[in-house]
Amino acid sequence: MTVDGVVADTPGVRVPEGALVTVDGQAVAPEAHSYVLLHKPAGVVTTVRDTHGRPTVIGLVGAGRRLFPIGRLDAGTTGLLLLTNDGDLAARLMHPRHGVEKTYEATVVGAVTEETARKLAGGVELDGRRTAPARVRVLRASGRQSVVEIVLHEGRKRQVRRMCEAVGHHVLGLHRSAYAGLRLGTLAPGASRELEASEVELLRTAAGSG
Repeated sequence: MTVDGVVADTPGVRVPEGALVTVDGQAVAPEAHSYVLLHKPAGVVTTVRDTHGRPTVIGLVGAGRRLFPIGRLDAGTTGLLLLTNDGDLAARLMHPRHGVEKTYEATVVGAVTEETARKLAGGVELDGRRTAPARVRVLRASGRQSVVEIVLHEGRKRQVRRMCEAVGHHVLGLHRSAYAGLRLGTLAPGASRELEASEVELLRTAAGSG
């Protein structure tokens, strides 16, 4: 393989954008970047493949495509998930320093009061460390269950579920409605679509590379 006429004999060599790459004398075109928004249903795992035979998000968007998910949603969590083959943008979006905004709707047991919502917004202790401030509002509340919208700028493991448990409300269902300024809209569960160019620019801005 050569890069701009220079033999590349080191494994993992980085290829500058716009460089001419040849293999056995034939020019190799770079793979075009693809950005897909998926409405993940419950019961589907956020992996490329699953050793237990469970359905995967890759299976929903087309197993023949070379894509990988940006971040994760638990198998039981529904909602907006992005997939791409743009490794640089994915890494930036997932890096904690960029604090990409994520919006969840949690259906929980019991009536969530405004006082409890303020506690969640101010931060709760998880693993000896307080969660970062969040935006929280109660969308619906009754004696039996409530729906709470939580907007985060961090992404600890099972964070929303654990935050709700910490204030005494077990999570019955969790849905991600927005990510980095993108929303699901009317996209049905299990359906996916390519992002518009303007939406990709939103992601680049959120990742500090706009």
